[in-house]
Amino acid sequence: MSNNSHRLEGLRILVAEDEYFIAEEIVEMFKTAGASVIGPAQTVGDALALVMDGEALHGAVLDICLHGEMVFPVADELAQRGVPFVFTTGYDKSTLPDRFSTVTRCEKPVDPDQILGALFGAGVG
Repeated sequence: MSNNSHRLEGLRILVAEDEYFIAEEIVEMFKTAGASVIGPAQTVGDALALVMDGEALHGAVLDICLHGEMVFPVADELAQRGVPFVFTTGYDKSTLPDRFSTVTRCEKPVDPDQILGALFGAGVG
């Protein structure tokens, strides 16, 4: 990852990931980049609660399946609020409903630069 350590200063990023080590890697990436990390949420209910807490979010990383439950209600809420997000998954693209066909899908193991680029454009990394 590039060394622009404060390029996301002031941004709040939701992380919804139920695999501990992947969640820690993503959280550390955003903290290193200067962002405030919200979560990691390990369930769809927890992630929805964080989205709806009234605080602005600037981006989100969503594991498609959190403890056996699909994360699409969280994605719908983020889309309605205009918050950019990416999916992380081991599932193939056919798992995504058509309404999310244009959302970036980052294959696990995740590439931090791919996540940052998808959320904030190539100029961030």
